Amino acid sequence: MSTTVTEATQTPTAIAVGSPIQPPLASSDKTFQALARGNRKGTLKLRGIPTFTDPYEQRKWMKEHMAAAFRFFGKRGYGEGVSGHISMRDPVLKDHFWMNPFAQHFSTIKASDLVLVDSEGYVADGGNQAPINEAGFMIHSEIHKARPDVVAAAHTHGIYGKTWSAFGKTVEMLSQDACNFYGKQGVYDDHGGIALAQEEGAAIAKALGKNNSVCLLQNHGILTTGATVDEAAFLFYSLDQACHSQLLAEAAAANGVPKRVIPHTVAQYTADSVQNPHNFYTEFQPEFDLIVEESGGKVLE
Repeated sequence: MSTTVTEATQTPTAIAVGSPIQPPLASSDKTFQALARGNRKGTLKLRGIPTFTDPYEQRKWMKEHMAAAFRFFGKRGYGEGVSGHISMRDPVLKDHFWMNPFAQHFSTIKASDLVLVDSEGYVADGGNQAPINEAGFMIHSEIHKARPDVVAAAHTHGIYGKTWSAFGKTVEMLSQDACNFYGKQGVYDDHGGIALAQEEGAAIAKALGKNNSVCLLQNHGILTTGATVDEAAFLFYSLDQACHSQLLAEAAAANGVPKRVIPHTVAQYTADSVQNPHNFYTEFQPEFDLIVEESGGKVLE
């Protein structure tokens, strides 16, 4: 089952482009801890992202959460044929990352099914010996090169994200949940077809930018990133929901119903409260626990 972890001092081994930017320990992150109320003694705290002293134990834990993210995507109906992928930096090997095997349904993926690939996108020893999606490597490898703070990136062809992407616009702050993305959205408006060339991946990474957490790929879909695979998965779900909400609001507005957008000061206040790696990691934990329970722990194998 799941690995025991503690708040320790060692961070993951960096890949060649630089060390991932680590958030402060959850126990000392005042913004994160302010989201919940504990006891009067102040000893009940939110757990947040765990840290590890052993990178191999960290790898095992990360793969378990990555497999659960895929199963969650399967439940949400994000798969379409062989399209869709999540990538995750390996904490042991400096220039490797994990991806899903080609043409395996998200809902069947276990930790042992994940594929380890090297810096050039070739399947390496140490993981499942199965091919990966070429377009997925082209997109994700460039994002990981450009953004050393990104541990995981997710992209699939969910119906709401790809439909809203046709407008080539960011989502508006129509709800509190949309503020997860306030000031953090990029748009790639030069869709070049299926990403089988490195230049397309580099262009997407450029559109994502240095500080954004998500990118809307025109006529393609949405892409999200995170300091954990849990964060990338939750943000994907949240953005897809925001796209759904936006489409419904646009339909109502087209029929004369006035639309109001959350003002800047309120959106910024909300964003400052929730845009936290520990929070977005925690947002996914109910889904992770449910996936483990529903699979009888099989997802962790």
